Parts: sequence; structure tokens; C-alpha cells
Amino acid sequence: MKLFRNAALLAAVALAGVTIAAAQEDLKVGAIYMDAQGFYAGVRKGIQTGAGEAGRKLDIVETNAQGDVSKESSFIDSLISAGVQAIIVSPVSADGSYRAIRRAHDAGIPVVCYNTCLNEADMKEYVSAYAVGDPFEFGHKLGDAAADYFIAQKNDAPKIAVLNCEFVEVCVTRRKGFEKALMAKVPGARIVANQEGAVLDKAVSVAGTMLSSNPEIDAFFGEAGGATLGAARAIKSQGKTGQVVVFGGDMTTEIAQELADFSVIKAVVDISGQGLGKLALTQAIKSIEGQPPEGIKVAYDIDVYKSPEDGKAWLEAHADGIP
Repeated sequence: MKLFRNAALLAAVALAGVTIAAAQEDLKVGAIYMDAQGFYAGVRKGIQTGAGEAGRKLDIVETNAQGDVSKESSFIDSLISAGVQAIIVSPVSADGSYRAIRRAHDAGIPVVCYNTCLNEADMKEYVSAYAVGDPFEFGHKLGDAAADYFIAQKNDAPKIAVLNCEFVEVCVTRRKGFEKALMAKVPGARIVANQEGAVLDKAVSVAGTMLSSNPEIDAFFGEAGGATLGAARAIKSQGKTGQVVVFGGDMTTEIAQELADFSVIKAVVDISGQGLGKLALTQAIKSIEGQPPEGIKVAYDIDVYKSPEDGKAWLEAHADGIP
């Protein structure tokens, strides 16, 4: 009888082990991307790569919110109904996205932000983790590179136009960091225009109008990838290459090519989409397992590229074009 009891116990342990292993391997995670620009393709690849490296079978249910709070809200409700174990999201609005995220939280689903998140109070209440490259540092590093450029050019009063993505708070913070660093080194620098232009086509149009109405502009600060590339294209289309330059955020293949050319784009600050996607997934898995990070925010490194060689090196390292 004892032998049979031992055998039964071993069988039960083995079965439990199989069940635990299956639970560890299979994950159903929702992922919401704010738009379809290159950075978010990188986040998507990072999530998928991270799942493979973690030895997990990942069922990823994903969508593009297209910068629309209502679409984001509707999809979060769909994810709740689908029974996902965690939701990874870059919220469209620090204030407007909290209701849907609260519904996920109330349903017992951990929410992991990346790149953008809710305001501080709601983040602490409803978010499990926030994978982020500090936006102030992001802007500060670029402002520092811009200041060095103007000092080398002996321009002590440059006029800067900003193409922004300030419908999200993170971009406001990027600008504040940029201005702080630039004006610390070049006190005469001035922001002479600041308009929204996060999507490429709109950025080209807005930058073109800025150049026509403000012929004294020396440089653009593009707060995100579409703004950076759009400013460069507008400068070239108006024949102002060599007169106006660009400092921008978010690497893509086209932006890296422009940096390698070095005639218009002079510096780019970047947070790897793939790296941030991996980090967000890691935090989602930990949250599912009941081990969220202390303090919610989990920092990710910020890279600065400011030479033709840097642009070429990025292109070699990202042959598939995914940042």
C-alpha cells in the first residue's frame, strides 16, 4: 500500500509539474501600439523576440490605436473580454486613457505602460509597471548636442522651430529637457515656433509653412520620428540644405540615412523600440507572476547619434529596418 501511495504521489507531483510548465510557457498578452511608425514596429518585434527568449509561447492580441483614445478604450474592453493575462500599452492620453486602463485593473489584469503612461496619481493606482526612457533626459541629450553644434558654428542666438507630438505629455517633457540643455550652453537661443507635426505628411506640410513664414529659422527640433524626417524633407524641398538643420528623436532607416548624409540632420536621440518592447514584456511576465517592480518605473537607456559614422553604424545594425 505504501508503494502504491508513493507512486500515486509521484504521479500527482509530475502532473502538477506539467501543469505548471504549461502555465509558464503559454501566455496571452494584449499589446496596443499608438501608431504604425517605425518605433512601434520595433516594440512589436521586441515583444515577440522577448517571448521567444523567455521560453514562452506567446499569444499576442494586438492593434494600432492610431492616436485615438476611443479606439484604445474599445480595444482594451475587447482584451478584457478575451481574457488576456496582461496588457502592454503606450497610452494615447495621460488623462484620457485612465478609464479604460482602470477597467483592466479592476478586472485583475496587470497593465504595463511603455514610452507613455498615465499621470502620476493614476499610474500609481492602476499601472503595474512603466518601461520608459526618461523623456527629460531624452530631450536634454539632444539639446546638449544642438548646443555643441551652434557653439561650433559660432551662432550664439539660434532660432529654433519645434515640430511637436505634445498631445502626449512625454513630448512636452522632451521639449523641456531640450530647452534646458540648449539654453544652459547657448543662452541666446530662442524657440520661435512650436506646432504639432508628429505624422510624416503633416510634419512636411507644417515645416514647410514654418520655413516660409519664419525665414530666420536656423534649426528644427523634431520631438518624434515623423517630425524629424518631415522637417528634413521640407528643408530639402525648399532648397535650404546647408542653411537650416534638424535635431530630432527616434531612429528609423530613413532618418539614419539622413544622418549618414549629414547635410541636414545633425543629431538624433533614440530609445530602441525593440529593447523597450522586450523590457515591457519582461515586466508583464513579472506582473502576471505577482512580482511587479518597486516604484513602477523601469528605466531604459537613451542613445545619442551625432555623426555620419553613427548613422552608418545604425544602418548596419538594423539591416531589416526595424528600430
